[in-house]
Amino acid sequence: MPSKTVITAILVANIISASAEVSFRNDVMAAISKAGCNLGTCHGNATGKGGFKLSLRGQDADFDFKALARDASGRRVNAFAAEKSLLLVKASNKIAHEGGKKLDLQGWEYQVLRDWIAAGMLRDDATAPKVTKLAVTPTESVLDEPASTVQIKVQATFADGVQRDVTERAIYEPLQNGLVEVSKSGLVKRLQFGEPSILVRFLNQSVPVRLTFVKANPAFAWSQPRRNSKIDAHVFNKLKTLRMNPSAVCGDDVFIRRAWLDLCGMIPPADAARAFAADKSPDKRARLIDQLLVRPEFADFWALKWADVLKVESRTLDKTGMQAFHDWIRAAIAQNRPVNELVRDMIASRGSTYHEPASNFYRANRTPEARAVAAAQVFLGTRLQCAQCHNHPFDRWTQDDYYNWSAVFARVDYKIIGDNKRRDKSDKHEFNGEQIVFLNAKLSVENPRTGDTAKAKFLGGDLARPADKEDELQAAANWLTSGQHPLFAKSQVNRIWYHLMGRGLVDPVDDMRLTNPASHPKLLEELAQDFIRSGFDLRHVIRSIMLSKTYQLEAAPNDTNAADTINYSHRIPRRLSAEQLIDSLYASLRVTPSFDEWKPGTRASQMPGPMNGRGSPNPMSPEAFLVQFGRPKRELTCECERGSDTSLGQIFQFIGGPTITRVITDKHNRLGSLTKQPDNGAAVRDLFWALLTRAPTPDEAKVMEALLASAKDRRLALEDIAWSLVNAKEFLLCR
Repeated sequence: MPSKTVITAILVANIISASAEVSFRNDVMAAISKAGCNLGTCHGNATGKGGFKLSLRGQDADFDFKALARDASGRRVNAFAAEKSLLLVKASNKIAHEGGKKLDLQGWEYQVLRDWIAAGMLRDDATAPKVTKLAVTPTESVLDEPASTVQIKVQATFADGVQRDVTERAIYEPLQNGLVEVSKSGLVKRLQFGEPSILVRFLNQSVPVRLTFVKANPAFAWSQPRRNSKIDAHVFNKLKTLRMNPSAVCGDDVFIRRAWLDLCGMIPPADAARAFAADKSPDKRARLIDQLLVRPEFADFWALKWADVLKVESRTLDKTGMQAFHDWIRAAIAQNRPVNELVRDMIASRGSTYHEPASNFYRANRTPEARAVAAAQVFLGTRLQCAQCHNHPFDRWTQDDYYNWSAVFARVDYKIIGDNKRRDKSDKHEFNGEQIVFLNAKLSVENPRTGDTAKAKFLGGDLARPADKEDELQAAANWLTSGQHPLFAKSQVNRIWYHLMGRGLVDPVDDMRLTNPASHPKLLEELAQDFIRSGFDLRHVIRSIMLSKTYQLEAAPNDTNAADTINYSHRIPRRLSAEQLIDSLYASLRVTPSFDEWKPGTRASQMPGPMNGRGSPNPMSPEAFLVQFGRPKRELTCECERGSDTSLGQIFQFIGGPTITRVITDKHNRLGSLTKQPDNGAAVRDLFWALLTRAPTPDEAKVMEALLASAKDRRLALEDIAWSLVNAKEFLLCR
């Protein structure tokens, strides 16, 4: 066995020959990442692989140093014979390795790790300059056929001012499967035409690259569509680049139906639709939008959208709290209160859940973590859940960010008022009765990574020093809703765009991150700035979008845009929501709605929320219809909870379900008056305008009128016609 003097001499020699060249922070961590050892499918998994665990994507250098050089009694490294280190022989597949070959003996990754081990596994976390900037070229590029490749170049700038070309060392991750493949050196090769995005990563920095591969089409001719606004300029300019022409503008009958459904949650009255179609005024669409924005149905329907993601339901809030919270939201929309004020009130709220309705935001989110996740997801369009157990794999948020942001909400507590019919008198989470939301200075959040109490910090920034008589909730409310916040305005206009267009500019709407870029980033930025300038005016943004040609395009595609689903070249039809369907059905056939727990005449979109915790609704009831068509239980702060899929049960509901049958056969419905209408043509036209918002075609009119003329029972014939129209795609879809 060599003496200590010999060992020291070997180590010194190794250090002289190698250590000056190798940095643990900037070289070793880069090599481990480039080899893919710290991915979630490998040793970056939450439980590691084969007893060896690394931090996910190299986000914790301290943890990784211990795993590489100290864990398992240092058996993974051999300073005397670096090439024999278990780390190297397994990764180079010299001995069996479940993950296969990760290191090439001639590759820079192998050489860096070998030299670092030979130099004595030195660490330089405290002294090595961090990467402060990543310059990537190109960040955007349009490549017309026959072009099929593009080389990405990457330069890193370090804190000491040194710049290095790290093209070979950066990591390239295509964000859409099957569109491109990227070599280890950053050469992108087209596999299919489309708009792939690639995330370029190097150590702690990430930059997205947006590419567009356009198929050659010599016969393409731009249609020179008219533009109503800057929205159209952004959308149409991109369509021109993609060699797509937008579809034609929709007809008046389609527009009024679309506008009523999007703003009021129901189809238009037949008389209003016929009058609109007959109106020849050039500004009638703008006037219609303004008229609908001040109708009470608008406040009802857009309050429903907020209530969905704010978890307004009876099981947690109880019926009184649910009603109070819903009424407060609806009143804010009816009064056109600025959106930032609405959100600010919720974040800063406390007091009685009955008399200070905004405090129900905290009653619906019972833990600091739930409050932090809800605030980020609903108000900032950011999903934090992945950072609860480890650093976010697809975003910049760390586990520390998660718990420090949760600590902002840590002191929220609840006081039970009297004996409020609780089933468990020691449970503050009980559902029945008034509660008081207040701040309890004794409460805190522990960061499980460190075992220490988490320090309250804003998400992505330090906790601002509260002003006089201001606590952390009030400070957070002001910070989050500020016009200077990089995400608040963007997330809110993106959500509005989603509700009007069927797809967010960033989609899903609550997942705004580098690895999920907007389809039209400059348009999103412009809408956000306009929203801020308007004073966070909800109606202003809605009006701007609906006045655009983009919103008013018809659903029928042309020969250039049939395959498009993300660039708004034509309207993508979508199934009506549960509330839209049932409210339209009742209103069009003039039947008074009747739902359990609510007074007769209450429409589905007016109900404060679902009465959860009482088992499944009676399958014969209208409530069962709503559940069947995807009304959410409101247990998640996510638009995704609302179902939009088609099912066999839905088909049966329309073919002969109890709700459809009751409305069509109701003795006092619209059909009752039509039985006395001697003009068969007028009766048919009335039903078409009432249910489909258009006149019948000549062929449709001929068939329907003949049915009425030959019917022995006029009432049954009218019911058959109504049933056929209710089952038509035109009734079921917003197009």
